[in-house]
Amino acid sequence: MHFELAPPAGVGPLQIGMTRQAANHALESLREPTAISASDRAGQHIFRPSGLMISIACTRDLLEAVELGRPSQRSGIVLFRGIDVFGLPARDVVSRMAEVTTIVAAEDDPASFIAPDLLLSFWRPFQGEDDPEDEQGYFFNSVLLARPGYYDGPSTPVGVLRMSWSAAWWR
Repeated sequence: MHFELAPPAGVGPLQIGMTRQAANHALESLREPTAISASDRAGQHIFRPSGLMISIACTRDLLEAVELGRPSQRSGIVLFRGIDVFGLPARDVVSRMAEVTTIVAAEDDPASFIAPDLLLSFWRPFQGEDDPEDEQGYFFNSVLLARPGYYDGPSTPVGVLRMSWSAAWWR
């Protein structure tokens, strides 16, 4: 299954600003009924059969962010304007994103990047540009699409990634 990031609107049936109830229903609709993961948490995140994690964050009963975690199989593809955010090396994603919009390294994590005009952030635990076998640093591990103002709140200074990684993702 392919997922197209469409900032600032959302991804697939998950639309930024929808109610928590609608977001929960949309998240549930993305589950594969024949391959439900024991790691799924209703109203928080699901894992597709490809290993693609889809997580939602709601505040004041509204969906404010959607995070997708890198799948373990190539059948879970996440695209932004034709850019395969998990299939291409992180360096190539940044280069191709720079052709479309401003993209900068996160202030406190130079291995991660933010496209502030699109409210997209790309995360990996460390920078590993030389070894494709070292997937954790060579590819991005997650992409987060957020509502306008998501990074501006009192607990989230501009430029700081707010990833919602759960221990379940690192299974």
